[in-house]
Amino acid sequence: MIRFRLVVAVFLLALAAGPAWALSSPSEMLANPVLEKRAEAIGMQLRCVVCQNESIEQSDATLAAQFRAIIRRRVTEGWSDKRIMDWMVQRYGTFILLRPPFDPMTWILWGAPAIALAVGGVAIVLARRRHPSLPEPLSVAERQRLAELLK
Repeated sequence: MIRFRLVVAVFLLALAAGPAWALSSPSEMLANPVLEKRAEAIGMQLRCVVCQNESIEQSDATLAAQFRAIIRRRVTEGWSDKRIMDWMVQRYGTFILLRPPFDPMTWILWGAPAIALAVGGVAIVLARRRHPSLPEPLSVAERQRLAELLK
Protein backbone atom coordinates (compact mmCIF):
# COMPACT_ATOMS: atom_id res chain seq x y z
CA MET A 1 0.00 0.00 0.00
CA ILE A 2 2.87 2.36 0.84
CA ARG A 3 4.54 1.59 -2.50
CA PHE A 4 1.29 2.36 -4.33
CA ARG A 5 1.01 5.72 -2.56
CA LEU A 6 4.63 6.49 -3.36
CA VAL A 7 4.10 5.68 -7.03
CA VAL A 8 0.96 7.83 -7.14
CA ALA A 9 2.78 10.70 -5.41
CA VAL A 10 5.69 10.54 -7.86
CA PHE A 11 3.27 10.39 -10.78
CA LEU A 12 1.32 13.41 -9.52
CA LEU A 13 4.56 15.33 -8.98
CA ALA A 14 5.63 14.54 -12.53
CA LEU A 15 2.29 15.77 -13.84
CA ALA A 16 2.50 18.93 -11.77
CA ALA A 17 5.97 19.68 -13.08
CA GLY A 18 4.56 20.20 -16.57
CA PRO A 19 6.60 19.99 -19.72
CA ALA A 20 10.27 20.66 -19.26
CA TRP A 21 11.50 22.91 -22.02
CA ALA A 22 14.90 22.01 -23.31
CA LEU A 23 16.26 25.47 -23.92
CA SER A 24 19.92 24.99 -23.28
CA SER A 25 20.31 28.47 -21.81
CA PRO A 26 18.08 31.44 -21.02
CA SER A 27 20.00 33.40 -23.63
CA GLU A 28 18.29 31.21 -26.23
CA MET A 29 14.94 32.80 -25.37
CA LEU A 30 13.76 35.87 -27.21
CA ALA A 31 13.37 39.09 -25.22
CA ASN A 32 9.90 39.71 -26.64
CA PRO A 33 7.48 37.26 -24.93
CA VAL A 34 5.04 37.35 -27.87
CA LEU A 35 7.76 36.36 -30.34
CA GLU A 36 9.05 33.72 -27.91
CA LYS A 37 5.56 32.19 -27.69
CA ARG A 38 5.39 32.08 -31.50
CA ALA A 39 8.80 30.43 -31.71
CA GLU A 40 7.83 27.87 -29.07
CA ALA A 41 4.56 27.11 -30.88
CA ILE A 42 6.43 26.50 -34.11
CA GLY A 43 9.05 24.38 -32.35
CA MET A 44 6.36 22.23 -30.74
CA GLN A 45 5.13 21.25 -34.22
CA LEU A 46 8.54 20.13 -35.46
CA ARG A 47 10.11 16.73 -34.76
CA CYS A 48 13.64 16.45 -33.47
CA VAL A 49 15.30 14.35 -36.16
CA VAL A 50 17.71 12.95 -33.58
CA CYS A 51 15.19 11.98 -30.89
CA GLN A 52 12.27 11.45 -33.30
CA ASN A 53 9.56 11.28 -30.63
CA GLU A 54 10.13 14.74 -29.20
CA SER A 55 9.54 18.19 -30.54
CA ILE A 56 12.57 20.40 -31.02
CA GLU A 57 11.34 22.48 -28.07
CA GLN A 58 11.48 19.44 -25.77
CA SER A 59 14.70 17.90 -27.07
CA ASP A 60 18.12 18.66 -25.66
CA ALA A 61 19.93 17.39 -28.75
CA THR A 62 22.45 19.76 -30.31
CA LEU A 63 20.63 19.69 -33.63
CA ALA A 64 17.35 20.62 -31.92
CA ALA A 65 19.10 23.61 -30.30
CA GLN A 66 20.31 24.67 -33.74
CA PHE A 67 16.77 24.34 -35.12
CA ARG A 68 15.43 26.44 -32.23
CA ALA A 69 18.02 29.13 -33.00
CA ILE A 70 17.05 29.13 -36.68
CA ILE A 71 13.36 29.42 -35.84
CA ARG A 72 13.94 32.26 -33.37
CA ARG A 73 16.08 34.10 -35.91
CA ARG A 74 13.38 33.72 -38.59
CA VAL A 75 10.69 34.90 -36.16
CA THR A 76 12.69 38.03 -35.30
CA GLU A 77 13.29 38.62 -39.03
CA GLY A 78 9.53 38.80 -39.46
CA TRP A 79 8.87 35.52 -41.24
CA SER A 80 5.34 34.18 -40.90
CA ASP A 81 4.71 30.89 -39.10
CA LYS A 82 3.64 29.27 -42.37
CA ARG A 83 6.75 30.47 -44.18
CA ILE A 84 9.00 29.07 -41.43
CA MET A 85 7.17 25.73 -41.44
CA ASP A 86 7.28 25.56 -45.25
CA TRP A 87 11.01 26.32 -45.21
CA MET A 88 11.66 23.54 -42.68
CA VAL A 89 9.55 21.04 -44.66
CA GLN A 90 11.24 22.02 -47.92
CA ARG A 91 14.63 21.50 -46.32
CA TYR A 92 13.96 18.36 -44.21
CA GLY A 93 10.83 16.82 -45.72
CA THR A 94 7.46 16.08 -44.11
CA PHE A 95 9.20 13.80 -41.62
CA ILE A 96 10.09 16.88 -39.60
CA LEU A 97 6.41 17.55 -38.90
CA LEU A 98 5.06 15.93 -35.74
CA ARG A 99 1.62 15.95 -37.40
CA PRO A 100 2.24 15.19 -41.06
CA PRO A 101 -0.43 16.27 -43.56
CA PHE A 102 -3.03 13.82 -44.84
CA ASP A 103 -1.92 13.34 -48.43
CA PRO A 104 -1.09 10.35 -50.68
CA MET A 105 2.45 10.16 -49.30
CA THR A 106 1.19 9.72 -45.72
CA TRP A 107 -1.99 7.67 -46.21
CA ILE A 108 -0.30 4.50 -44.93
CA LEU A 109 1.03 6.39 -41.91
CA TRP A 110 -2.41 7.75 -41.03
CA GLY A 111 -4.18 4.49 -41.93
CA ALA A 112 -1.80 2.15 -40.10
CA PRO A 113 -3.83 2.05 -36.85
CA ALA A 114 -7.04 1.21 -38.74
CA ILE A 115 -5.22 -1.40 -40.83
CA ALA A 116 -3.74 -2.97 -37.69
CA LEU A 117 -7.17 -3.11 -36.03
CA ALA A 118 -8.72 -4.66 -39.14
CA VAL A 119 -5.99 -7.30 -39.43
CA GLY A 120 -6.31 -8.08 -35.73
CA GLY A 121 -10.10 -8.35 -36.04
CA VAL A 122 -9.84 -10.71 -39.01
CA ALA A 123 -7.30 -12.84 -37.11
CA ILE A 124 -9.65 -13.08 -34.12
CA VAL A 125 -12.63 -14.01 -36.30
CA LEU A 126 -10.62 -16.67 -38.14
CA ALA A 127 -9.25 -18.07 -34.89
CA ARG A 128 -12.74 -18.37 -33.42
CA ARG A 129 -14.15 -20.03 -36.52
CA ARG A 130 -11.47 -22.68 -36.55
CA HIS A 131 -12.69 -25.49 -34.32
CA PRO A 132 -10.22 -28.17 -33.43
CA SER A 133 -11.42 -31.59 -34.57
CA LEU A 134 -12.53 -33.78 -31.71
CA PRO A 135 -10.59 -36.97 -31.17
CA GLU A 136 -12.29 -40.23 -32.04
CA PRO A 137 -13.86 -42.00 -29.08
CA LEU A 138 -11.88 -44.79 -27.47
CA SER A 139 -12.47 -48.29 -28.68
CA VAL A 140 -13.62 -51.00 -26.28
CA ALA A 141 -10.08 -52.41 -26.08
CA GLU A 142 -8.62 -48.96 -25.33
CA ARG A 143 -11.19 -48.35 -22.58
CA GLN A 144 -10.35 -51.67 -20.98
CA ARG A 145 -6.63 -50.90 -21.13
CA LEU A 146 -7.25 -47.46 -19.61
CA ALA A 147 -9.31 -48.96 -16.80
CA GLU A 148 -6.47 -51.39 -16.05
CA LEU A 149 -3.92 -48.56 -15.96
CA LEU A 150 -6.02 -46.44 -13.65
CA LYS A 151 -6.48 -49.21 -11.05
